[in-house]
Amino acid sequence: MTPAGGAIRLDRWARNIVPVVITLLMVIIGVTPVPVPYYAIVAPSLPLMAVYYWAVLRPELMPRTAVFAIGLLQDVLSGVPLGVNALVLLLAHAVLLHQRRYLVGKSFWMFWLGFVMLAPAAGVLIWLLVAILRGALIAPDATMFNILMTIAVFPLLAWILSHTQRALIGQGN
Repeated sequence: MTPAGGAIRLDRWARNIVPVVITLLMVIIGVTPVPVPYYAIVAPSLPLMAVYYWAVLRPELMPRTAVFAIGLLQDVLSGVPLGVNALVLLLAHAVLLHQRRYLVGKSFWMFWLGFVMLAPAAGVLIWLLVAILRGALIAPDATMFNILMTIAVFPLLAWILSHTQRALIGQGN
């Protein structure tokens, strides 16, 4: 292998891990304490947004194993029972891979509409699983605010991710 060939491979590898690294960053940003009362309870689900974006637009760069690891890390860092976010992100990923043909190449409004349908399902499923695993009914108010915040913040994060994709990865297939 020539030095140039090695550099090309390293460059390709680095570009291909960008979605996973960014999604891991979203987990860390999402659990970072913010000095706003109750923010942690209603903070938008940044990892769900990132998994949605990459699973629809560049699924080859967001494998199931990475989604599972990202979900487990989110569980550990957020204090949610182990496996809840991992399961929900894996289910979302599977649904997106199956439904992506309806979202790819469409307007941003259709892309967002897909997310508007996914976010409440994911939020309610997390709420139900946590309630079952903790053996206590949890007030749904925080979950509803979390879902609304997640939907509201999605356009901004999608814009950031699209610029990141163009700058670091390219458009892909």
